[in-house]
Amino acid sequence: MACSFRRSIASQLSRVLDLPPENLIKSISAVPISKKEEVADFQLSVHSVLECSNGHSKPDIQVQARRLAEKLKCDTVVSEISTGPGTVNFKINRELLTKTVLQQVFEDGINYGLKSELFSGLPQKKVVVEFSSPNVAKKFHVGHLRSTIIGNFIANLKEALGHQVTRINYFGDWGMQFGLLGTGFQLFGYEEKLQSNPLQHLFEVYVQVNKEAADDENVEKSAREFFHQLEAGDKQALSLWQKFRDLSIKEYVQIYKRLGVHFDEYSGESFYREKSREVLRLLDKKGLLQRTKKGTAVIDLSGKGDPSLSCTVMRSNGTSLYATRDLAAAIDRMNKYNFDSMIYVTDKGQQNHFQQVFQILKLMGFEWAERCRHIPFGVVQGMKTRRGDVTFLEDVINETRLRMLENMAFSKTSKELENPHETAERVGLAALIIQDFKGHLLSDYKFNWDRVFQSRGDTGVFLQYTHARLSSLEETFECGHLRNINATCLQDPQSISILQHLLRYDEVLFKSSQDLQPRHIVSYLITLSHLTAVAHKTLQIKGRLPEVAEARLHLFKAVRSVLANGMKLLGITPVSRM
Repeated sequence: MACSFRRSIASQLSRVLDLPPENLIKSISAVPISKKEEVADFQLSVHSVLECSNGHSKPDIQVQARRLAEKLKCDTVVSEISTGPGTVNFKINRELLTKTVLQQVFEDGINYGLKSELFSGLPQKKVVVEFSSPNVAKKFHVGHLRSTIIGNFIANLKEALGHQVTRINYFGDWGMQFGLLGTGFQLFGYEEKLQSNPLQHLFEVYVQVNKEAADDENVEKSAREFFHQLEAGDKQALSLWQKFRDLSIKEYVQIYKRLGVHFDEYSGESFYREKSREVLRLLDKKGLLQRTKKGTAVIDLSGKGDPSLSCTVMRSNGTSLYATRDLAAAIDRMNKYNFDSMIYVTDKGQQNHFQQVFQILKLMGFEWAERCRHIPFGVVQGMKTRRGDVTFLEDVINETRLRMLENMAFSKTSKELENPHETAERVGLAALIIQDFKGHLLSDYKFNWDRVFQSRGDTGVFLQYTHARLSSLEETFECGHLRNINATCLQDPQSISILQHLLRYDEVLFKSSQDLQPRHIVSYLITLSHLTAVAHKTLQIKGRLPEVAEARLHLFKAVRSVLANGMKLLGITPVSRM
């Protein structure tokens, strides 16, 4: 694939520039396709090469590009050499391009693009990804959808690259909210309602107790006392808390199953209530713990006694906080997994929290704190169902499925589906995920139901439609052996554009592996689908000569394979019919 072409180009450049080929590989990039004209396949950034060889760039980059191009020669791989703005461009022998790309797609299968030289020399690492992390005893809010799908994507990508990944769901299952909930259930709770619809009932109890606490100081006092009992290990309080936790997780697992997400470890803040005391003792021993007049324990992060730059790690009554438990969790995971990197996926509102946690770990002498990374994301606005304002994830998934079923009702093929509900849900989830992944993760965005479900726009529905269409093509016409392909049958502009785009897949994966942003893959797959839509109209199979039909079928099969690979990395299950 692209790497074999890059290697050949790098080898020739190496002789001219007197640089090792491996130093040149990443300066050779596939050229994005153009609607207006056929472009070269690869380009070398002359600026990056001159920096590499001289330590600084030369003034007239265009002259340097022309001089370099004159020293290079066409061969069995490169059929044409030209220059662009600051680049030397290489056009690959068209028949070789066709055969090599198709062969590589089919040989590498799910690993297509991942065996590229762009990834060579990268060590296999132990990676911990903490994501989703809903609050126990509360319905799975739509606000946790982003953390869930982004974390799943990062874990998928890291696994695809060969890293050993541990997926952790770190529940919010401890803290003052359980003081309120425990008190609330004692006042307003019903066992029958808890068993029949646990999270809905606990949500109602929580709303009611918060209203009472706002008007009645005794309710607030009771809540603090209940949480104090939990921290002290009171059996009755713990028994009620455990029941809330077990019922919540049972419901969450069903939601994750629908989303196609799994975890290696279900953990929670409660697990670290004892270990957080050890953290406090260690902080005290290192002289980092300071007491305020109110009796709370804080850590001065400014080094100058600035109270605005301090982090509270213990309340005045001795109970732990979110930060204390996160410190205990990080230390425990390092001991357990000996990770090379740990990634936290939460909203951007927690950026300051994680900065403080990482800084405290460094102050405690844990150098591995440098290996911890927070991936923040923005807020989704307007994701409301037709039923009301409070938006729970289960309601959104149900709404997504319902809307897709309504859209599919107008399709003839939908009536032939064995399980239209399952197909509708998979297509609907693709719509949600692509809408979420199209922009930079840090950006807020406004959700729009109508735009999300457009079948011809840059949507998840369009990707699923393209995949289903290509699957149908494969079912209708069987492919023969790849070795029998006549490459001259795929030299039309549409075929070449698709082959050139397939060439770029490894670069897109590399870019996403660098910044952990899924938008690069989304943009790539949408372009691939648009190219395919055009080709599907012009590159007919029925009624064509056998060798032409065979070649085109292989091209479409290669597209479907890469499309499916990319969708799976994003956390989307491709459908074969819709």
